[in-house]
Amino acid sequence: MKFSELSKSSQGEMIQLPLDITVRGLAFDSRQIAIQSGVVFFAISGQNHDGHQFINDAYEKGVRLFVIEREVKMKADASYFLVKDAIAAMQGMAKSQRSEFNYPVIGITGSNGKTIVKEWLAQMLDDQFDIVKSPKSYNSQLGVPLSVWAMGHHHNLGIFEAGISEVGEMERLERVIGPTLGIFTNIGEAHNAGFKDLSEKAMEKAKLFVHAQKVIYCASHDTLKQALTKTVSQTTQLIPWKIKEQKGKKYVLDVQEKELSFFLKYDDPASVENIMHCTAMLVVLGYDQEFIQLRLNRLSSVKMRLEMKQAINRSYVIDDTYNNDLYGLEVALDFLGRQNQRSKKTVILSDLYQTGLSSDALYQRVNELLQKNNIQKFIGVGNEINQSRACFHIPAKFYSSTQDLLESGYAPNDEIVLVKGARDFEFELIVNSLEQKAHGTILEVNLENLIHNLNYYRSKLAPETKIMVMVKALAYGGGNFEIANLLQFHKVDYLGVAYADEAVELRKNGIHIPIMIMNVSPASFRLLKEYNLEPEIYSLDQLIDFLDYYESMQDLPAIHIKLETGMNRLGFTESNLQRLIEQLKLNKQLKVKSIFSHLAGSEDPRHADYTKQQGERFERMSTTIMESLWYKPMRHIVNTGGIVNYPELHFDMVRLGIGLHGFDPTQTEQGKLKIVSALKCSVSQVKKIAAGESIGYGRSGFAKKDTTIAIIPIGYADGYLRAFGNGTGQMLVNDQLVPTIGNICMDMTMVDVTDVPVKSGDEVVVFGEKPNISELAEWIKTIPYEILTNVSQRVKRVFLSE
Repeated sequence: MKFSELSKSSQGEMIQLPLDITVRGLAFDSRQIAIQSGVVFFAISGQNHDGHQFINDAYEKGVRLFVIEREVKMKADASYFLVKDAIAAMQGMAKSQRSEFNYPVIGITGSNGKTIVKEWLAQMLDDQFDIVKSPKSYNSQLGVPLSVWAMGHHHNLGIFEAGISEVGEMERLERVIGPTLGIFTNIGEAHNAGFKDLSEKAMEKAKLFVHAQKVIYCASHDTLKQALTKTVSQTTQLIPWKIKEQKGKKYVLDVQEKELSFFLKYDDPASVENIMHCTAMLVVLGYDQEFIQLRLNRLSSVKMRLEMKQAINRSYVIDDTYNNDLYGLEVALDFLGRQNQRSKKTVILSDLYQTGLSSDALYQRVNELLQKNNIQKFIGVGNEINQSRACFHIPAKFYSSTQDLLESGYAPNDEIVLVKGARDFEFELIVNSLEQKAHGTILEVNLENLIHNLNYYRSKLAPETKIMVMVKALAYGGGNFEIANLLQFHKVDYLGVAYADEAVELRKNGIHIPIMIMNVSPASFRLLKEYNLEPEIYSLDQLIDFLDYYESMQDLPAIHIKLETGMNRLGFTESNLQRLIEQLKLNKQLKVKSIFSHLAGSEDPRHADYTKQQGERFERMSTTIMESLWYKPMRHIVNTGGIVNYPELHFDMVRLGIGLHGFDPTQTEQGKLKIVSALKCSVSQVKKIAAGESIGYGRSGFAKKDTTIAIIPIGYADGYLRAFGNGTGQMLVNDQLVPTIGNICMDMTMVDVTDVPVKSGDEVVVFGEKPNISELAEWIKTIPYEILTNVSQRVKRVFLSE
């Protein structure tokens, strides 16, 4: 849609339109804007937030399209659309986007389990469909349109969740999602405050399915049946399911007049209900018992809020500091009840919100749950729970605030502690105080900086130019799934990997955007179709092997043709082109998605003439191929260095690699990028070494004088190479660079801290802002790529995001 067409989907007035361009993205948080032509920033006014205050921030990040709720000081080259309700305008645009597609869309609502059902359903169907789904738990009035906007022509199934907190909200979300199929998970007391009772809440949630063809629900929830019967269209088929029989982990499911037996790997009540919703949906979609069981066998747990960690004094802490509704407390107590590491169990709980119950009724219910689950000690935090202390009949203590609890000196002893509270209580401070500290080596990956770098390179591109991001080798050491997931959310067009197994792991972890594989062996051909992967084809022999493998198929995986233009690695030479063209003409079922090549020296101005020769050769060779085809594939040749230095060679797509991680190989744009990764650890021990004593293996390090050394828990097995030994490498300790001394060990490194005040536990920066990867590379005469990709998989990755 063009920005000028906004009035078709939203009521409002265009008050300035200097340039009419295609809408490519929606944003309401200026911190998370992906710079590209066509992003619309919605200035949303709320009780604690006014998006109009961030219009300039969005403008500085490249946004030129704005939806506003009141007139503001306008930039001359920006377009403004004035509306009464910016959220409604966003929903209107998403509804328009939804109307462009007619593939099935599954809508999910209910009080609990929406996100897990969505994620598990996607896991079970990810090799059958190209799925677009809500990221994380994006189910609100804002989250739903952002999710639906991601729908594309390369998808063939949508899965979106919808949550509401008051009457009237679901009609708006139904118009955006337009589900053809539905799952109503359950109805409970979470977010009760906006409804008179459970019946009204069920009726409101059921409005998501008013035009759906089929809706699945658990037969034991009578409230759901009543709400659906009164709400949905007469043409909507209601499909209840129930568990007919259970023996151990074997369950017999009764759905659509069928009785099907399944073995479940997760057998807690909440998981069983969530799994059965997914299973019933697969039955409705026409899959048989054998297929469904195979999918159930491979289900992996969804990373949610409950995490059990080792704590001080031989204890454990269960971290559930995400929310504090009553149903969630039941789930957490069930989880606590299944932990047998310690017999003594304690619950720390904050005030509960939006339950719809009076304080006395609420905390009497909490007391009953605690007694039922054999909790020996209770700690309540908050004014409301403190005032209701008479409701509790087990040993209990109460504090007005989290700080009061922390200052009390509370410490568990041989027990398991459930910590559950609302975000505004900052219960993570309690978890941090109880958690057993481990001084391990970690690689911090700053996701905010990574997106900043992505946006910077996007700003170098024409609006129509696509972007492929290389995520091979664990995304240059940073962690491929986590980074790929973020890139997918920020709408990159393609991902590139080196080998098929890297791509398969991405698919298994929910990555659905196109993936190009740069080196595919015949042994990997079987994976391409199954996981919707696109291989690079670089020789006639490889192409013939590929065609022979898929000889009996009409629907082949799409391919990317690699040309040799001067890198002298893989690729078709100019002398091979006619034979390549003959094969393409003989096999018209084969789709060429792109034609591409590699630049050998795009980052170095000394090779400018050679790079231009490569570009000319690529233009000539790719044109020859395209003239023989009946369609136009994409073309791409530039890497990170080429994005900056050769805009004339951007063609249809560019490939971004090391620049994403904050390193500019051209060294001309470095100041505009942000450092993404920091390798850190802590001092294990500090000791005095007398003059003349040797240090480490091989006795290559000697103390020339009385010396203080610090032992750092990182070695060549972690990726800190032996080449950094004997003073070649330096680390940052207490803001001072200190040299290595002696050889690097497999798991440890010694540094000279004679002139630096250091103690055990002090933080050590191996690389980050200072020293940076360019400096480390220079010290050992290598390149920054090698520094990043050498970081071992055993090093824990910690992802930072504001």
